[in-house]
Amino acid sequence: MEMERLLSRLGIEDENPGACTGPGSWIEDPDGELLISRNPTTDEPIGSIRIATPAVYEEVVAAAERGFMTWRKVPAPERGEVVRDLGVAFKRRKDDLGDLISLEVGKIRAEGRGEVQEMVDICAFAGGLSRQLYGLSMHSERPDHRMYEQWHPLGVVGVITSFNFPSAVWAWNAAVAAVAGDAVVWKPSSLAPLTAVAVQKITNGVMEEHDLEGICNLVIGRGSEVGDLLLRDGRVPLISFTGSTRTGRTVAELAAKRLARTSLELGGNNAAIVAGDADLDLAVRAILFGAVGTAGQRCTSTRRVIIHRAVAGDLTDRLLRAYRQIRIGDPLEDGTMMGPLIDGGAADRMMEALDRARSQGGEVLFGGGRLPELGPNFVEPAVVRMPAQTEVVMEETFAPILYILEYGKIEEAMAIHNGVSQGLASALFTESLAASEEFLSSAGSDCGIANVNLATSGAEVGGAFGGEKDTGGGREAGSDAWKGYMRRQTVTVNWSKDLPLAQGIEFGGG
Repeated sequence: MEMERLLSRLGIEDENPGACTGPGSWIEDPDGELLISRNPTTDEPIGSIRIATPAVYEEVVAAAERGFMTWRKVPAPERGEVVRDLGVAFKRRKDDLGDLISLEVGKIRAEGRGEVQEMVDICAFAGGLSRQLYGLSMHSERPDHRMYEQWHPLGVVGVITSFNFPSAVWAWNAAVAAVAGDAVVWKPSSLAPLTAVAVQKITNGVMEEHDLEGICNLVIGRGSEVGDLLLRDGRVPLISFTGSTRTGRTVAELAAKRLARTSLELGGNNAAIVAGDADLDLAVRAILFGAVGTAGQRCTSTRRVIIHRAVAGDLTDRLLRAYRQIRIGDPLEDGTMMGPLIDGGAADRMMEALDRARSQGGEVLFGGGRLPELGPNFVEPAVVRMPAQTEVVMEETFAPILYILEYGKIEEAMAIHNGVSQGLASALFTESLAASEEFLSSAGSDCGIANVNLATSGAEVGGAFGGEKDTGGGREAGSDAWKGYMRRQTVTVNWSKDLPLAQGIEFGGG
């Protein structure tokens, strides 16, 4: 009954249209298939969505094009006010929207509501950014010339998101793209469609207040159909994709064929190095959150701990004691620390990875089993001691598996740390300034995110988020990530009656 009240407060019905272009513009498509959203805690249906067909996709992109033509002419500070209002609207609905995220993807309540707070924060950040879309002024080598650069809106931005952050990743992109003057077409994960519908309804309310259409658009559909159309669409100059490295390679290839931009947020195989002088109490708390938060289904989840031999036994014992205290269960119940995996396939992949780890010399020190008494998608988080960084350790398993490796010298630790194909988030626990600076130097961590004495997870919106190597190289949210959503134009103005050429070239007579 509580679930029904929650859905009602968010405007979610038993069956919902899967496409929208703004206030009052939900597109009903009787030809679309019915997609059932299931609660991973119980595997029971929550609601359904009539997914978009190619014809509906065309309608959505056409509306986004029209919206962009108007929106790009709105002054950026005014666009920022709209985005600020959007943040206020999300703040008002924080508890309900956060609980829907917990219901649909299995995050514990604190994480679900924390994700909505992240949306509020990025809207505030983007609102301020709307007055800081700066271009440089350069001195021209030619007399009586002025040279500078300016930034213009790019166009329609395609945003494809994953289930694990079903609303925040959209907000990272949509808030910044909106202040940049772009329209957005959002294709959410089919594993979290109701969250997308709820976000769109809240967004529609703000857009209606400002008499806007076609700025924030939604299209829920199959990746092989709607997703493929989005990737190949010449009207969409930027694709932001969050998902697996395997799918990201396909995204990059299809976008490159039409010379479109991409912002790729792909796999992570994140490690925490624990030095011999580390504060072990601090390290345990950070590693536990990094490894178990969101049931290990974050791209920034801690998957490897590289421990100095002098403290390996002590830290391992502390971790095992902490793991024994983890409360697993319904993510909407107070006190729960870990909910279910997203579906049975995720649990199967975790079991397969653990079998491979054992075959490669690993010893499971804790957990690693299924918990059918709690529900079909519940597992125990696993701690696995490995003799070396074997093949399975070098892969990303999207589940709560923590591999323990040991090292003697810091050079050995860095070689292990950087010896994987992913390069997203990293952490070092130490009291040594020299070790910290070495870790943060060009010869240290090769990741896009490097932390000292805190977890690999939990990035703030003020910094650019993303990673290197197989993580894709994309950057979203803060810093100067806004430049990816705009086009740069170099301008030169000649106020003289002469026509000098650059590099001193003389051309023609007279």
